[in-house]
Formats: sequence, C-alpha cells, structure tokens
Amino acid sequence: MATTMKAYRGMGMEGGVARWYDRTTRKDLPEFRALAARIAATILPAAEVLEVAPGPGFLSIELARRGLKVRAVDISKTFVDIARRNAATEGAAVQFELGNASDLPIEDASMDFVVCRAAFKNFTEPVKALAEMRRVLRPGGTALIIDLRRDVSSAEINRYADGLGVNLLNRLLIRFTFKTTLIRRAYMLEEMRCMTIKAGWMDPRIESSGLGFEAWLQK
Repeated sequence: MATTMKAYRGMGMEGGVARWYDRTTRKDLPEFRALAARIAATILPAAEVLEVAPGPGFLSIELARRGLKVRAVDISKTFVDIARRNAATEGAAVQFELGNASDLPIEDASMDFVVCRAAFKNFTEPVKALAEMRRVLRPGGTALIIDLRRDVSSAEINRYADGLGVNLLNRLLIRFTFKTTLIRRAYMLEEMRCMTIKAGWMDPRIESSGLGFEAWLQK
C-alpha cells in the first residue's frame, strides 16, 4: 500500500493559537496523568524518556513527576516557552528544546522510551520522523505514537467534544477543527503500519483506541 503524501507543510502552532491550545488541553489533565502512569509502568524507574511534539508539556511534566528523566522537542517556539513555564510552575524537571521531529537534536541510542501524542499527523516527513524516533532509542527501547485515525466517525468526535467540559463555542470550534482539518491529516491504521516498516521498525503493534490508534514500536 502506498504511503500517503502530505500536502500539508507542517509548522508549529505559534502565538495566540498555541496559548488557546494550552488553555483547552488543560481539560485533558486526567488523561495525561493516566497515560504517564501507563508509560511509567512499562519502563524502569529513572529511565530516559523523549516526548516528540509535547505542545504545552503536560504529559512530559506528568512523566517527570514519576521519577523519569524527560526531554521534549517541539517545532513551536511558543510551545517551548509555554511548556518551560508550565514545568517551572509545577516544579517538574523537564528539558524542553526547539527542534524538528524529522531531525531530532538528540544523540543516537540515548533514550529508553519515545512518546508522541496527538501530533504525528501534522508531520511533513512522517517516515523520517519515525526513523528519527528509532535512531534515538537504545536497543530494546520502545516508541509509542498515539493519534487520531482517519476513519473516526462524526458521532465519536461529537461525544469527545461534549465530554470536555468546555463552553459551547469551544465545543463547536473543536468539532469544526476535527472535521475540517485534523481528519484530513490523519492516517488509516494500514498506512501507519506501512510507514513504520519503511522507517525500519519490525513487527509494529498498531491498534484502534478511542478516537484514534496506538502504535507500539520496539527497536
């Protein structure tokens, strides 16, 4: 199956858009905490973790709270600034850096775990990003990619937006963004499988989960 070619030229959220995203995704803090606990349960204490495209940094902060050594790379200068402030407010030791997912400023074989949540569909060079995640992992390390899948239904999107606890205007904006932008960038599960194999991963485990999918990849 041919890999989807991305017409979208990825660039980070900046300025007011990034600040709006920071405010909106605070509603997902219980989800970030639950995901951080799941990740921490799969790796050794004090393991080195990289988050690719952390946005406001909530997941990285929750991982650091669990004793993990966390670095994070985002293409958006605004997000890096916001994430650093959020980490300082929470007293979390996370190293947030500016960089591109397809050319990570991270040393070879230096990480035990890599996670990318809700950002992979925006990458202009998805296969390169997958190869970079593999490069920075130590042998035996794991990458986890969580994102929207293209075949998610309108009913599922509506239920998600209605469950966020935000006002009507934000619910309508979230629905509109999902249906007009995010789904168009998202991948089908088989497309993800083809890209991971092309990037050098063996036996990827890619499964539907809620609005999207989870791809568990081991080096």
